[in-house]
Amino acid sequence: MNLEHYLEISMSRMGEVERAISSFDFTHGDQKQYQKLNREYQQLKQLLEAWRQIEKVRKELTENQELLETADDDEFKQLVRSDIENLQKEEHQLDNQIKGLILPPHPNEGKDTIVEIRPAAGGDEAGLFAADLYRMYTRFAEIKGWKVEVLDYTDTPLGGLKSASFVLRGAGTWSLLRFESGVHRVQRIPVTEAQGRIHTSTVTVAVMAEAEEVDFQLNPEELRIDVFRASGHGGQCVNTTDSAVRVTHIPTGMFVASQQEKSQHRNKEIAMNLLRSRLLEIKQREEDEKNAADRRAQVGTGDRSERIRTYNYPQNRVTDHRYDLTFYDLTNIMEGNLDELLGEIRAIDADRRLSQELNVEG
Repeated sequence: MNLEHYLEISMSRMGEVERAISSFDFTHGDQKQYQKLNREYQQLKQLLEAWRQIEKVRKELTENQELLETADDDEFKQLVRSDIENLQKEEHQLDNQIKGLILPPHPNEGKDTIVEIRPAAGGDEAGLFAADLYRMYTRFAEIKGWKVEVLDYTDTPLGGLKSASFVLRGAGTWSLLRFESGVHRVQRIPVTEAQGRIHTSTVTVAVMAEAEEVDFQLNPEELRIDVFRASGHGGQCVNTTDSAVRVTHIPTGMFVASQQEKSQHRNKEIAMNLLRSRLLEIKQREEDEKNAADRRAQVGTGDRSERIRTYNYPQNRVTDHRYDLTFYDLTNIMEGNLDELLGEIRAIDADRRLSQELNVEG
């Protein structure tokens, strides 16, 4: 796909955004609008830098191809081929990055991200795999240099996970993880399996942009707040005060409970944050569904009821069913090395949306 047309549009838009930022009235202007402009500027800046880099890589590739054609020494040729292989890989990664950056920024770009993990079907094994996914995402966060803030973590007696919620703070958290929402399926022999049979279990993952009060305001009159005593396994009390908090949104019936912290105030803050983010996600989803074209471009990327990915341990295979991607690198991926997988997903999604824009323009 020729991206130069989109690049020209982006360069022109960057000039407009720069002028809007430089003339912004900080005294009377809408701060939310300023933040939106700043997020767009940062995305356009990344795009132009990636384009400069890919042009440099392509120039080096051309030079190396010419060297390969004229060289006589076999050892030197092998070095050049190795260089070409590395440059081709870098070009592919930059091309994927550019496709994602060239599209208009989503309202959630630049926001921190809340991830929720819960076992679904499969009993104890589902809980154990949920813990594995928690480790995978937090390890990925460590590799990316993001900060992890645990909101809730409830484990099981076998060392599995009953539920977990955490915030990832850092550049690109939502952009990279937005496609992880859905049902994750695992196929493996559980540690609890005496017969050596392969079991299939599922875990749900929800990814939401962390909502600030300016994004979604909760009406105090629509909230019911209950406090109770935090408990551990089997109802065992782990706190002698009523520090746990449950916040219910009366119009929708949605509620969030938090007992992670010893402070009632902090648990209320966590519950309010989670509730606000969940309600914002519902609002955004409803708005997206009103746009039929956008929904067609995003088929399968946001529906949590879908099985989005399978992790097959006997074959060391990870398959993403939405994008027809398969990697025989499960061990590496479970260690948090998600860049290649997520990069391919983002590129395919961007390709679909760019193609749709071309069809609309045509």
